[in-house]
Amino acid sequence: MHGSLRGTRLAAALASVLMLFVTVAACGSSGSPRAGSGKTTAASKAFPVTIAHKYGSTTVEARPQRIVTVGLTDQDAVLALGEVPVGTTEWLGGYKGAIGPWATGRLGGAKAPTVLKDTGTGPQTEKIAALRPDLILAVYGGLTKSQYETLSKFAPVVAQPKEYNDFGVPWQQQTEIIGKALGQEAKAKSLVDGVEKDFKAATEKNPAFARSTGVVATPYEGIFVFGSQDPRSRVLTDLGFTLPADLDKVIGDEFGANISKERTDLLDTDAIVWIASDPVKDEAKLHKDALYGDLKVAKQNREVYLKESSDYGNAVSFVTVLSLPYMLERLVPQLAAAVDGDPATEVAAPAA
Repeated sequence: MHGSLRGTRLAAALASVLMLFVTVAACGSSGSPRAGSGKTTAASKAFPVTIAHKYGSTTVEARPQRIVTVGLTDQDAVLALGEVPVGTTEWLGGYKGAIGPWATGRLGGAKAPTVLKDTGTGPQTEKIAALRPDLILAVYGGLTKSQYETLSKFAPVVAQPKEYNDFGVPWQQQTEIIGKALGQEAKAKSLVDGVEKDFKAATEKNPAFARSTGVVATPYEGIFVFGSQDPRSRVLTDLGFTLPADLDKVIGDEFGANISKERTDLLDTDAIVWIASDPVKDEAKLHKDALYGDLKVAKQNREVYLKESSDYGNAVSFVTVLSLPYMLERLVPQLAAAVDGDPATEVAAPAA
């Protein structure tokens, strides 16, 4: 009885959304055009393109005019490629248009995107339909198959790639997948090459990174450690650091997990990056815990504490082609101080 009623309501809701989409679309494409919508470039000649992902493949027939990003950081790649999405999904920072300070310059004079929210039940389907998208990007995301199928009724959807955990796509692949979807593969590759040069310069300047172990964690409901497929951990490995050997064995097939007291040893690395809600209070609390406070990484001042709600902290979690240069400028000096071999060296917070 209850199952039948829920099914009826779901069908009615979906029909309502479809009707909304058809009605709005019939009204034409009035409203602010996306940045660069007047361009007719070589990008337009790249279509159609077909992109494989977790739920099969999606073909984009023509150059997108109204892009909605459901992936939590996909907007940065879109902006880096010279386009402005009409809708973005809120994740960190509460920024206007869900555009971080490292990316706002890419808006130009365009209107900030409409911000959608994932309330824990998935994308806001009706609001996405009302934006009349012709491409929905969910590359850095965790769409379920049913969510993918529902969104596909309104526009082509590029879901997360199957090769990685949900929310585990590397920033390089994220940028290149979105570049292909926008008909700009060459530009996307060029953008990736540029940021990879920043990483190379950092590793050449700091050879100690290649001899060091590191891990990223947060004091969330105990201690939460990010695994090798999480973009934050990949920043360390891209800089030359080695992650703890048992990390993924303990975490399992997830981007991260809370660890037990018995596995605090995973934190005893040459450097640890803490993403903390209150760095001062969290550091004091961690050091009062005998299991953590007695580790060499704590005793020898090899910790990097970031405030998670700061622009810098948000950039560390975003890990995109636009946020990385902003973040590396701040993080690399801190990591260098942490692994310089002198416990007296202060790991100072960035000036700004």
